[in-house]
Amino acid sequence: MPGPSPLPQRLGLDAAWLRTPGNAPETTLRDHLAARLAIDEQRLDAMIAEGRFVDEHGHMVTATEPYRPHIFVWFHRDLPDETPVPYEVEVLHRDDRIVVVDKPHFLSTIPRGRHIRESVLVRLRAQLGLPELGAAHRLDRLTAGVLLLTTQRRWRAPYQTLFEQRLVSKTYEALAPVPPGVDFPRTVRSHIVKERGILQAREVAGAAPNAVTEIELVEQRGRLGRYVLRPLTGKTHQLRLHLASLGAPIVGDPFYPVVRDVALGDFSQPLELVARELSFVDPVEGGQRRFVSRAELGWP
Repeated sequence: MPGPSPLPQRLGLDAAWLRTPGNAPETTLRDHLAARLAIDEQRLDAMIAEGRFVDEHGHMVTATEPYRPHIFVWFHRDLPDETPVPYEVEVLHRDDRIVVVDKPHFLSTIPRGRHIRESVLVRLRAQLGLPELGAAHRLDRLTAGVLLLTTQRRWRAPYQTLFEQRLVSKTYEALAPVPPGVDFPRTVRSHIVKERGILQAREVAGAAPNAVTEIELVEQRGRLGRYVLRPLTGKTHQLRLHLASLGAPIVGDPFYPVVRDVALGDFSQPLELVARELSFVDPVEGGQRRFVSRAELGWP
């Protein structure tokens, strides 16, 4: 692994890096970068001319520099065009170790894929002046609610471990149809598989359960109900899939029961799922912590 980056953050993002191998067919660093990176060569040459690539000592890579083995090359990638998410991130709590926020619908937790600047992490690193801000856990981009972040790298492991060891009590709320003939409260157990590159997760009949959700219907207005969901496990899309399997797909869900094509810039129909509450014993100083989202469900 490399040492500290010689480049500062750019727009709240750390620089990327690559390490050159001991042997390579290219004679210049420029040609090696062209072979390694999915960047148009004309754009690559422009980035080199702009001084966008440096070695671990901060020395700029030039277009004619000979290839050097076993060095780290650092650079900032070009960012994709993004439609701004028209919602703010509300800070519910901040102290020396953690920041707890109300994540809005449509905003990614971390920079990933087509959602870079429009992520909680990138927005708040700049807004709060916390370059080491990191996520202790994640919420789906379409899910709103309580999200726990750590202010510095040294605090990340203690709080991430809480989630990894299932020491955090989580409560969600959702709006979904009330299916006839289904009794609540109930506990749903199934085996969920999420395959890379496939939008939907799926349940495997007959396999040992790896996903457990407690579901309670607490309010009904016409055909819709407000559900309180308590996941005892953390599989991808677990709550959305478990409700859909009961005949109660969450209002606004573009994946369940069938995938719907929704444009990235379409914010007209949020997924009516909110991470309502997190509670846990603080891993550093002890004592009970409890945080509650103020996000509202959108009853029709």
